Amino acid sequence: MSEPESDRMIESEPDRKPRDRSGQGTDNSPAEAIVAIPLRHPWRIVIAVVLLLGLAVFVLDAAQRPDYGWPDVGKYIFDRRISQAAWVTLWLTIYSMIGAIVIGLLLAIMRLSPNPVLKSIAWLYIWIFRGTPVYVQLVFWGIVALIYPVFTLGIPFTTPWVTVPNEIFTNLFITAVIGLALNEAAYMSEIVRAGLLSVDEGQAEASTALAMSWGQTMRYVVVPQAMKIIIPPTGNEVISMLKTTSLVAAIPLSIDLYGVSRGISAVTFTPVPLLIVASLWYLLFTSVLMVGQHFIEKRFSRGTGRIKSGKAPAAPEPAPTAGPGAPGAPLGTDFGGKG
Repeated sequence: MSEPESDRMIESEPDRKPRDRSGQGTDNSPAEAIVAIPLRHPWRIVIAVVLLLGLAVFVLDAAQRPDYGWPDVGKYIFDRRISQAAWVTLWLTIYSMIGAIVIGLLLAIMRLSPNPVLKSIAWLYIWIFRGTPVYVQLVFWGIVALIYPVFTLGIPFTTPWVTVPNEIFTNLFITAVIGLALNEAAYMSEIVRAGLLSVDEGQAEASTALAMSWGQTMRYVVVPQAMKIIIPPTGNEVISMLKTTSLVAAIPLSIDLYGVSRGISAVTFTPVPLLIVASLWYLLFTSVLMVGQHFIEKRFSRGTGRIKSGKAPAAPEPAPTAGPGAPGAPLGTDFGGKG
């Protein structure tokens, strides 16, 4: 192309901006923002509307049916007998879970012990109590006082040295606590063992290198990290234990929430309203426990690196660009790599 022709081409394009050798324009104006259009989910909205309509229809229908006995629900919801039974259920849950956690911790340590005898005994305990229904176990604990009217200590087939009357299992409340705690301990031992095994062995080795004792290692290193694994399933087990206390009728213990509501319904011939009353009290307790579980999990989740706030992280500032040959200019071609 001759020189006059090239001059005419440049004059015909006065708005064309010169480009540098790197292939980028010299215009530093901000790029136009991209307008992102969110995806539409029509079926999601349709399903939500159908579910809400179904729930509304059920509530309106239940409010008009006399078989639910809503006047009786309002009459017995704050009845003194029901409220006292609710406290009995709550104390059953607390005592049973305390015993289950203590026994489960011991079983977990036995399972992790290098001693084969302790490991076998713990495995046998867990196998029996996890493999049989809790209702059957409670029935058995209810008749222990008939099988063992007295406890004896001595050499078999000889006169016992000590004879103690069996007054423990004659108390139905204590019997219920023992039965529930022994069953729950089998599950708590596996939860604790899983939490302890989730901590890397290098943590304990590093603690030993720092001259920390076994107790200090467990207290300051292993247990705090394992609690993040132990807390969530333990909260679920507490809620499950609260509902499992309704099975203590197998002992038979009838002063708990379900037992008292069933006794009142047998006299008044209103089983459905009393079942609703008991369910509302169970819902109240489980809701409180769920809130407590949330805050406990939040407390032990500190330091995990999760961003809880809704604020987006600040975008990093763009690195300053430099022309070819200037200090700090990137090496190589525009497509990356070394030149």
